[in-house]
Amino acid sequence: MFGNQTNSNFRSGFVTVVGRPNAGKSTLLNQLLGQKVLIMSDKPQTTRNKIQCILTEERGQVVFLDTPGIHKPKHKLGEYMVEAALSSLREVDLIIYMVDATTDFGTGEEYIIENLKQVKTPVILLLNKIDLMEKDKLLAKIALYSSKLDFLAIIPISAKTGQNTEELLKVIFQELPVGPMYYPEDEVTDQPERFIIAELVREKVLQLTRDEVPHSIAVVVESVEEKKTLVKVRALIIVERDSQKGIIIGQGGRVLKEIGRLAREDIENLLGSKVFLELFVKVEKDWRNRGRSLREFGYSDRL
Repeated sequence: MFGNQTNSNFRSGFVTVVGRPNAGKSTLLNQLLGQKVLIMSDKPQTTRNKIQCILTEERGQVVFLDTPGIHKPKHKLGEYMVEAALSSLREVDLIIYMVDATTDFGTGEEYIIENLKQVKTPVILLLNKIDLMEKDKLLAKIALYSSKLDFLAIIPISAKTGQNTEELLKVIFQELPVGPMYYPEDEVTDQPERFIIAELVREKVLQLTRDEVPHSIAVVVESVEEKKTLVKVRALIIVERDSQKGIIIGQGGRVLKEIGRLAREDIENLLGSKVFLELFVKVEKDWRNRGRSLREFGYSDRL
């Protein structure tokens, strides 16, 4: 048992992880937690909500906030995502700013750094994907970012392989204050099972469909029923156009069946039970720009 009742040096606090889309934020947090809690995709803007992930060990408890990638929004959903990420800067003890070190420094990174300058919270810079870089290019990137902001630490990492993630945790626990355990030690996220099930289904759609579909979809879990031998899940995949519905269903229903098969495997791992998964596809035109739809699908209570 890790409680601070037996450890006077037990440290705890809240740490937000920000960066541009596809920087590797969700990959990093899955790596730190040692299990899959967040969905991953090679398509940008996969994360849409602020999701709390909880790491508890002997040194303390870190509540990480995985945030949507900061980008130039093109619709109301995008505005909500960027606001969710930027608002997290004001709510935490520590900020992790994550950068894909293989990409060039541009206006997107400049925008994030300008926002970081507005807060007093310490910032750790993570230069990710160093497993894909030459050393001289990495050193040049460290020098460039060092000139932009006074970081608490700059740590080159590979979220994919786990390289230098222990160094990151060492810095985090040194910085966090002595404090209480906010969540039970076996809890890894604050999200309800329905949210995670919906995200697992959405991940499979991202993996199996073409570029025009991913950002137009939402997944709503309509029901979860526990039977004697299995759990019955009914979920709705929302799209914006009839053509997208056809892509997700596929010829003879093949794509939808494969989405269901892959999602069911992950949901069974999550629930530790056999799962019967029913998927349906529904068209809601232009839902990403409609405040009512965004509220219904769990993205905002302000729009």
